[in-house]
Amino acid sequence: MELLVFHHRCSILLLCQLRICFCRGSAKAKKGQAALHASGFKDFLLKAELIRAIVDCGFEHPSEVQHECIPQAILGTDVLCQAKSGMGKTAVFVLACLQQVDSSEKAVRTLVICHTRELAYQIKHEFERFAKYFPEIKTAVVYGGTPMSKDKEMLKDSCPHILIGTPGRVLGLLREKDLKLDKIQQFVLDECDKCLDKVDMRKDVQQIFVETPKKKQVMMFSATMSAETRQLCKKFMQEMGPSDPHEIRVDEESKLTLHGLLQYYVKLTEKEKNRKLNDLLDALEFNQALQTECLSLFGERRR
Repeated sequence: MELLVFHHRCSILLLCQLRICFCRGSAKAKKGQAALHASGFKDFLLKAELIRAIVDCGFEHPSEVQHECIPQAILGTDVLCQAKSGMGKTAVFVLACLQQVDSSEKAVRTLVICHTRELAYQIKHEFERFAKYFPEIKTAVVYGGTPMSKDKEMLKDSCPHILIGTPGRVLGLLREKDLKLDKIQQFVLDECDKCLDKVDMRKDVQQIFVETPKKKQVMMFSATMSAETRQLCKKFMQEMGPSDPHEIRVDEESKLTLHGLLQYYVKLTEKEKNRKLNDLLDALEFNQALQTECLSLFGERRR
């Protein structure tokens, strides 16, 4: 049975690579532009429910990061990915986890750790967007600053298959024996540099990690990663065996602009900026919006 599963996985990966390589030859990016691949998400052989949700979200083609990571991630391969913010790293592990999650048992199957409650809530929202056609899959988020009693009640009465949380709260629930991680299949660390560079938070992550099964998929993502952090991440993955993780770096300046993306600017005085922004928001329809710190638009730092 294991041999048949192995051959099946190899066939899926080979088919994904053949389709993607064919598209690469027909859609090469110009110098100074990122490759926006002509291949679609269907080429990754994702579940039909995921494809429907992706279409509903308005996505057509995978980004460079998604193109490189998803075919490996959906097969259970460990992934270590460094790429600039806004390049679709979150969708990589969200899609990979939803593709593989086993919802037949009432237990936490996927654990996602991040360093802030805001990011944890944002990741939960992404899981809900892509899991809209999986009514049986439950997701939940836990973080500090809220009553732990509510989290305990949630874990007891409606245990999620996918749990997102900050290290301190997750570890607290573990110590109180309210959270069990013995059924974990995927362990994800988002913004791993932020979680591992601080000694206290790193200790929390390590204590959580040892409570998970030895046999699991480990995926770590970050926009920035020092050589020391990279080696530390690999140590988590080496717990699983001697093989190296699938390592991806997409951090060159040439990768920051997608091929085919049109950009516009308007020269305005300081007094005109807020009014023009309101006009644009009223006139245009947005499929997606990126919230970031902006200096040039408002003249001062805002979020």
